Amino acid sequence: MGVLGKDKLLELIERYKCIYPFDLNLLDGDSYVLTVRNETTLQYLEHKNLISNEIVFTPPNYVAHLTAKSKYGRMGLSFLNAAKVHSGFVGRLALELVNLSNDRAPITIRRGDPLMHIEFITRIGKPSPYTGEYQFQYMSDEEIRMYIPILREVFDNYDELAKIWFKNRPLRV
Repeated sequence: MGVLGKDKLLELIERYKCIYPFDLNLLDGDSYVLTVRNETTLQYLEHKNLISNEIVFTPPNYVAHLTAKSKYGRMGLSFLNAAKVHSGFVGRLALELVNLSNDRAPITIRRGDPLMHIEFITRIGKPSPYTGEYQFQYMSDEEIRMYIPILREVFDNYDELAKIWFKNRPLRV
C-alpha cells in the first residue's frame, strides 16, 4: 500500500475522472484539495455538513483518505466524520464539521474555498466496492450517466452492482 504521487494521481484522474471537475491548481503535493460547494457559516458549537464541489470516484484498487487543511484547524474548525472514502464510491462528499473556536466566533467557508486534502492509496486484495446508500450522493442524473461507462469498465460485475446502486434511484440510461 502506498499514497499515489502527483504523476500517478494525474493518471488516475485523467483515466477515471476520480476528481470532477478537476483543477490542476488544486494539486498539492501528493493530494488534491477539495473545495466547498456552497458558502456556509458555522456558529460556535454548531455542526454542519459541507458538500464538496467535486465528485469523487475511488476506483476498485484504491481507497482515499481525507485530512482537513490546517488553516481551518487553527481557526477551531473540527472535522468529525471518518476520513475514508471506500473503494468504488462515486459522489460528492459530505464533510461533517463543528466550530470549536476558542474565541467562540463564527467561521465562514466560502464557495470554492479549498477545505480538504484527499489522497488516493493503493489497496491490496480483492475489491469490495461500496454499495451503501450514499452512492451517487449529491449528483444529478446527468453526472451519474457520465460515470456509468467508467463503472462498466472497472467492475466486471457492474450489472449486479447497478441493481444495488439504482434500487432506490431509478435512472434512465
